[in-house]
Amino acid sequence: MSVPAIPSQVVYIVDDDADIRDALALLMRSAGLSAASFPSARDFLARVTPRDSGCLVLDIRMPGTSGIELQAEMRKRRIELPIIFLTGHGDVPLAVKALKAGAADFIQKPLEEHRLVMAVTQALKEDACRPRSEDPADNPPDDRLASLSRREREVLQEMVHGRQSREIAETLCISIKTVEFHRANIREKLGTTNLADLFRLVFKQE
Repeated sequence: MSVPAIPSQVVYIVDDDADIRDALALLMRSAGLSAASFPSARDFLARVTPRDSGCLVLDIRMPGTSGIELQAEMRKRRIELPIIFLTGHGDVPLAVKALKAGAADFIQKPLEEHRLVMAVTQALKEDACRPRSEDPADNPPDDRLASLSRREREVLQEMVHGRQSREIAETLCISIKTVEFHRANIREKLGTTNLADLFRLVFKQE
């Protein structure tokens, strides 16, 4: 399956397992995407800058700097590449933490190749639309809205248009479980319990 992408976009892969790195890079290239792989967070950070475009496929558990720690370091360095975490069966609590910190999605092992390619495709679309300079729309004036991650704002936008979790999942190419994580986090951050409150909060900014 070939996926159109901006020529400069790269799918970055960070995993300490060489076989997994090679398999993922081959999968991305077979989908018509550019791929670059790294065995550690340190190697990745030595190569990537805030100006780079693409997305990151990241193992959540690695020796040395973990995937969660790399996500935090990227935020400090203003590297805003969308992150898709690869997680084991017992890593759901870590994945929830990653989503709350702004990750685009997480996919459990063993990986479904089609599911991963679709998630990467959506992440690349998000990155293509990401402002490369200061954009007032990216920093809403309400402090509560400003606390939302980019993905949470996308889910919120779908929510205020009345879409259900399944529809949101299909639109954003993420799992229903991921949508539910974001919805709960949005309610917690905004301090709202119903759609009416969400409408008032969102539309008073327009």
